[in-house]
Amino acid sequence: MLRLLIDENVNHRILRGLKSRLPQLDYVLVNQIGMSGMPDLELLRWAAMENRVIVTHDRKTMIPDAEHCIRTGEPMAGIIFVPKRTAIGRALNDLEITIACLPETEMRDRIEYLPL
Repeated sequence: MLRLLIDENVNHRILRGLKSRLPQLDYVLVNQIGMSGMPDLELLRWAAMENRVIVTHDRKTMIPDAEHCIRTGEPMAGIIFVPKRTAIGRALNDLEITIACLPETEMRDRIEYLPL
């Protein structure tokens, strides 16, 4: 199961739903690690060092920064992008499948766009 870093912009209803579906979910919140408001590149670097895939709604800055890491060969643990407009149930279904089924090695240097 993927280990996650939940971006500060993620709808907490999604997180609550994931925790109820996947009780063994291994996650940390950006604010729990003292990185609220930090640049996305810093979050990406921290996540890579900790082998945590970032779950985010941020397409404007997180995705370009992740693409930059991939292009330049900087380690990147992976991104799961969930558009804000995605229905909660659909987001939960797709996240559950992605988190439970994709191995950490397949998420490295990858941006997974939901819905599937």
